[in-house]
Amino acid sequence: MLTVIDGAAVAAGRFADDPEAVARQRVVDPAISHDNPLEEVFADQLACADLVILNKTDLLGPARLSVLCSEIEARLRPGVKLVTARDGRVPPEVALGLAAAAEDDLAARPSLHDLEAEHDHDDFESFVVTSGVVHDGEAFLARLRATIDLHDVLRVKGFVDRPGRDRRQVVQAVGGRLQHHFDRPWHVAEKRETRLVVIGKKGLDRAAIRSALEAPGG
Repeated sequence: MLTVIDGAAVAAGRFADDPEAVARQRVVDPAISHDNPLEEVFADQLACADLVILNKTDLLGPARLSVLCSEIEARLRPGVKLVTARDGRVPPEVALGLAAAAEDDLAARPSLHDLEAEHDHDDFESFVVTSGVVHDGEAFLARLRATIDLHDVLRVKGFVDRPGRDRRQVVQAVGGRLQHHFDRPWHVAEKRETRLVVIGKKGLDRAAIRSALEAPGG
């Protein structure tokens, strides 16, 4: 679940963009007054989130933003990531990474660095990790979870080459949630390999991540 938060509203103690409109709705429909207060809904959304985007951060000073981020992070489940944004500008690879299938046409996708002048996405980066056969699937997934947590990776999407299986194992992760399944058969002319797209905030330790995910024995 992706949760987008209005940073300016939350910093001011509001949990809706237009609380007056909510009040008017409650007058028209008394049943609304029996619903959870907006603060409880806000807490529920944070509890369910896999990735939280804090928007309108340009309306907050650095000190207030730092405090607000700390307050929100304290309410998140382990492994859930918090991303800051302004004007709603977040790369689709970050917001919708699980469905992007970015590994299928990397040549047609400019890097986030290439797009920074137009889209101001220089706070994020992505790169590809490739390796060979993965013999121990559980050990590999455990290593992937540990790598995501250690290096604050936002999303991972790709596929794994498992010996003895005629289908690719698709792996996708957002924060601490990791899912995997076998999708389609490998094509005859297709190179069998393990290939993962890693997405995170700028400054990822690419060498350490590659070393962890390419390590033998997985």
